[in-house]
Amino acid sequence: MHLDSIYLVVSNFEKSIRFYEKVLQIPVTARNTDRFAIFNFEGHCIALMNGFFDADNPDKVERKGDYSDYFDDMVAMALAPNTHKFVLNFWDEDLRAEYERIKNLGVSGNVTGIKYVCHVNPYYFFQFDDPDGNIIEVTGNYTPCDNDF
Repeated sequence: MHLDSIYLVVSNFEKSIRFYEKVLQIPVTARNTDRFAIFNFEGHCIALMNGFFDADNPDKVERKGDYSDYFDDMVAMALAPNTHKFVLNFWDEDLRAEYERIKNLGVSGNVTGIKYVCHVNPYYFFQFDDPDGNIIEVTGNYTPCDNDF
C-alpha cells in the first residue's frame, strides 16, 4: 500500500484554496472543477474536497455501489464540528522566519507563539488553524533568544 494523498473535506472550497495557496506558497496543481483541488509539492499531496459539491450537483456525479452515510455524506462531514484529531505537520529551515510569514499573511486568527517541548530531543514549533479548524503545526530549525518563553 502507498499513500496517494491526504485530503480534507472543506466547507468553503474557494476560501480553503486561497488559504492553502498562501500557506504552501504554490498554486493549485490540479482541479477537478469545483469538487476537488490538489496541491502536489516535494513528493507530497494535500487535496481539498468540496463537501457540498456532490449534493449541489447530483447531475454531475455518477455513483455506483452502496451508499453509506458514515463514509459518503460529505455535507455532514463539512458541517461536523472539528474534533482536532488531525494535525498537518510541516517543517521549515527557519522556524522564526516562517512564524513571521504566517503571522503576516493574516490567514488565521489562531496563531500560537513559538513553543518548546522536549522528550529525548528539543522540539520547537508553532500552530495555527485552517478555515475548517484543522490544526497546522510547523516545526524547524530554531535558536531561542533570551526573551523567548
